Amino acid sequence: MTEEYQRKMQKRKEIQEQRLAACQDSKGLIIVNTGNGKGKTTAALGMVLRSLGHGYRVAIVQFIKGAWEPAEKAILSQWEQQLEFYAMGEGFTWETQDRERDISKATEAWHKALTFLLNPEYQLVLLDEINVALKLGYLNLEEVIAALVQKPPQTHVILTGRGAPPALVEIADLVTEMKLIKHPFREQGIKAQPGIEF
Repeated sequence: MTEEYQRKMQKRKEIQEQRLAACQDSKGLIIVNTGNGKGKTTAALGMVLRSLGHGYRVAIVQFIKGAWEPAEKAILSQWEQQLEFYAMGEGFTWETQDRERDISKATEAWHKALTFLLNPEYQLVLLDEINVALKLGYLNLEEVIAALVQKPPQTHVILTGRGAPPALVEIADLVTEMKLIKHPFREQGIKAQPGIEF
């Protein structure tokens, strides 16, 4: 059994080494975290922390959040020399109930995002909940895609939120769909809690 396992793992190692030898060293990725499940922003923030740990410059622009001070902003403030963080929305769209204002806030956030997206000094740009702004028609999809195509070659961009448009998924290098299986709000009537949802 041990010899068989070793042979199997040796074969896997050889295949993996061949794959790695054929790969290029690096490329700035377009990453999409979408789906109805929780964890899209949380996964993106993991990459933010990883990038900060490498000493990279990072920018976060939040398109929907902003009516409250996100807890992640408080903890990430210790990296103020490396990080720009803007929560520019006004909260859930069913709370604002003003489409023109929502469009205006999303446009303002997009213009702020462009200053980082096109700046090669930033190795990672997180556009949090931009997929929602695109889905609701607050932003022009073609304009967003055109900017993503023009980004510096080594800049990584993460776009989060439900309902990522198919055209965005098509140009992305990495797409993850979070699938909802169970949720405490729906199943048990448990409200959003600090440290879990915000």
